[in-house]
Amino acid sequence: QVRLVESGGGLSCAASGFTFSNYFMKWYRQAPGKERELVAQISHSGDMTNYADSVKGRFTISRDNAKNTMYLQMNNLKPEDTAVYYCNGLGNWGQGTQVTVSS
Repeated sequence: QVRLVESGGGLSCAASGFTFSNYFMKWYRQAPGKERELVAQISHSGDMTNYADSVKGRFTISRDNAKNTMYLQMNNLKPEDTAVYYCNGLGNWGQGTQVTVSS
């Protein structure tokens, strides 16, 4: 059974139930009243990453395949980054974690 569990602070996503190191992983977010959007993705080995233009240069996606965990380091946060953040792998979603940035 695939399971993805996000936790806050610097966001992390612990994966289980599948061979984590074989798959691309992604972070999405959904702000109130808006559609879910792709924030960043990382290749199975971690050597390729892509970011939404809105977070490029401020967020860093990474993974530790030995720990079956993906991370999202968020710097220089802005109020518009306020959203529920979800990890996604193998087509499965985590439960989401709220990030709120006040001005």
